[in-house]
Amino acid sequence: MRFRPLRSASSSGSIEDAPPPPPPVMRAAVLDAPGAGGGLHVADLPVPRPVLGELLVRVVAAGVNPIDAKTRAGAGVSSQIPAFPVALGYDFSGIVVTSPYEAHPLQPGAEVFGMVPFPRSGGSYADYVIVPSQSVARKPASLSHVEAAGVPLAALTAWGLVVETAHAHEGQRMLIHAGAGGVGHFAVQLAAYFGAHVTVTGSAGNTAWLRGLGAAAVIDYTTARFDEIVSNMDVVIDLVGNVAGDDTGTRSLHVLRPGGLYVNVPSGSWPGYAAAAAEAGVRATSYEVIPDGDVLATLARLLESGAIQVYVDAVHPLADAEAALRGVELGHTRGKVVLRVSEG
Repeated sequence: MRFRPLRSASSSGSIEDAPPPPPPVMRAAVLDAPGAGGGLHVADLPVPRPVLGELLVRVVAAGVNPIDAKTRAGAGVSSQIPAFPVALGYDFSGIVVTSPYEAHPLQPGAEVFGMVPFPRSGGSYADYVIVPSQSVARKPASLSHVEAAGVPLAALTAWGLVVETAHAHEGQRMLIHAGAGGVGHFAVQLAAYFGAHVTVTGSAGNTAWLRGLGAAAVIDYTTARFDEIVSNMDVVIDLVGNVAGDDTGTRSLHVLRPGGLYVNVPSGSWPGYAAAAAEAGVRATSYEVIPDGDVLATLARLLESGAIQVYVDAVHPLADAEAALRGVELGHTRGKVVLRVSEG
């Protein structure tokens, strides 16, 4: 008996012909050295080759995150980059080019979104990426590639903070700092979805928007001090830390109830948080995102149902990756910044 070769299915379930094979080289927004004054520039790199359970994906759009800016500046994960030049970036949305085997659930032509294992592999600011098949999910059909590219790192981080670490539940009192940012706007929505009473710090211009996302109260950090307004919180999710001389982390410990939980998120934002929390009589932990495709699929269902949404603040072409990073560095982005790498 002879079997017909499998063809790929799109995220909507329709059968599609497999995309053409990739060229030998691709465009990428690369960094020549950590902390380089010239920043990112577009150059040609070899198209990566997948092995074992990896997919090769043609990138349509790539998300821009604060960790990318830190890495470009010589912090972040720059010390773990094995060789330069290197493409930065974690988030992507795109189209599968090659699968591990013929009957794999994600066949060529499938629209997927996820996170690449940067810096173990090249980043997503490129025409093609290789990614473990366990780190992706089918792109929600209701989202464009640009919208989907803004989801993975930020939403997975928010899920890990709100659901897996804080165990958000009905009646829980949760304070989220910087709720209008990439991670923050997902954290607000997920906390509210699971029933928590959410207080958010943000600017006055974002107050109505944050309330629309589910915040019960918004504190304008430019005119008021949160520690003079709230107290007896069960959880503080700190997306700021002790930076810019405002001691957001230290002040957060004093608005928690005894035994409450403080979660410090930005890497390097407050090295002494654990000792300070112990002295204050509260629990504390850091958090790092895990690129879990099963969780991403759950988030995709929430996005499809409208229970949560992604907000894209700005879209840049790949050639303007450096400008996109500089915008993220300013720290006043509402939601996400995304690079459009190619046409979908």
